[in-house]
Amino acid sequence: MTPSAAMQRGVIDSNSTSPSSWPAANETAPLCYSINTPPFRQPPSIASAYFSAIFSGLGLTSNLVALVVLLRTFRRTHSRSRSSFLIFLGGLVFTDFMGLLVTGSIVVSYHVTHFDWRQLDPHCHFCNFMGMSMVFYGLCPLLLGAAMAVERFMGITKPFSRSGNMSRGRAGLMVALVWLFAGCVALLPLVGVGAYHLQIPGSWCFLNISAATRDLSFCLIFSLVGLLSLAASFLLNTVTVVALVRVCCGPEAVQRRRDYEVEMMVQLIFIMVIASVCWCPLLVFIAETVLRGEQAKIRHLLLWLRFATWNQILDPWVYILFRRSVLKRVYPRMDWSRGSILTLYTSVRKLTRASLAGGLSQGAGGAAEGGAEGGAKGGAKGSEPPPTVPPQVPAAES
Repeated sequence: MTPSAAMQRGVIDSNSTSPSSWPAANETAPLCYSINTPPFRQPPSIASAYFSAIFSGLGLTSNLVALVVLLRTFRRTHSRSRSSFLIFLGGLVFTDFMGLLVTGSIVVSYHVTHFDWRQLDPHCHFCNFMGMSMVFYGLCPLLLGAAMAVERFMGITKPFSRSGNMSRGRAGLMVALVWLFAGCVALLPLVGVGAYHLQIPGSWCFLNISAATRDLSFCLIFSLVGLLSLAASFLLNTVTVVALVRVCCGPEAVQRRRDYEVEMMVQLIFIMVIASVCWCPLLVFIAETVLRGEQAKIRHLLLWLRFATWNQILDPWVYILFRRSVLKRVYPRMDWSRGSILTLYTSVRKLTRASLAGGLSQGAGGAAEGGAEGGAKGGAKGSEPPPTVPPQVPAAES
């Protein structure tokens, strides 16, 4: 190997992770270092360290505040449907907190110390752990969002059935099953389906985005599980909102419960929208790259990964901000009483029906207006009494 070639070893290609950009000596390296071999010869980036630290700190603080608020609300809640929803939401916030704590601490430590992965982890155990953490804590929010959509769908559309009234124990069991399923997907590379590799710029490990058979299978499993979870959430939430609108006008005795149901649906819809915006680009990028057999572009991968990480920061603020107690303080002029939501719904429904009825009958009414008016005039004219003719007095004879 020439000196110039030796100087190029470890230099990062900013556009691809192609194995051909590394020397043949990397073939004997452990699997997780077979594509990108540390140490990377790059200048230390202070901005990356500050960015990662601020990013992780903001996310951890947000989720910690949300956990405290959720715990206080859960202790004061007596409604079964609301308590089960809070269990799902608490599982989501706790998962986001742990995901930022595990992955963020590794990334920040690398940017601060610039440790050598080969010396610290010669057998890829630490890299595999981080890769599994990235997959596990990435899929959990999407799966929990789908589970919350199922719970709300059953609670709204079948409120009197046994399956519609989910107990706290069943809600906790569903959260545990979601964690178990996400963990099984994250463990697939350990049984030969896919692999975790060190990713540029050397601060994180993730699944290998490649068109090889096993890597392609794992990438498609990861992408399809996430996309199907988002699709199920969208479908179930749409049906639930339609059903909730139909039954929203009810007796005063159950009005307070329905106000809470509207509040929970608003929070769930915002969670779904945030997850879709943050995760869809990365999931589609992974699936599209492996199906086309192309090399993953690092700049795009890092961009979409940062998009996905914002999901863990924004999720807790949905519950922190979108509560009636908070909205009363932010906008006290609005009527946030028990009947406010139903009154607003009733007014909108009446206005919509009147507009639709007027629009549909406008053509028919305009066509028949002339005939009806003429008939009415004719009928009125015919029904008028005949004019009274005064009697003629005969003239006096002269």
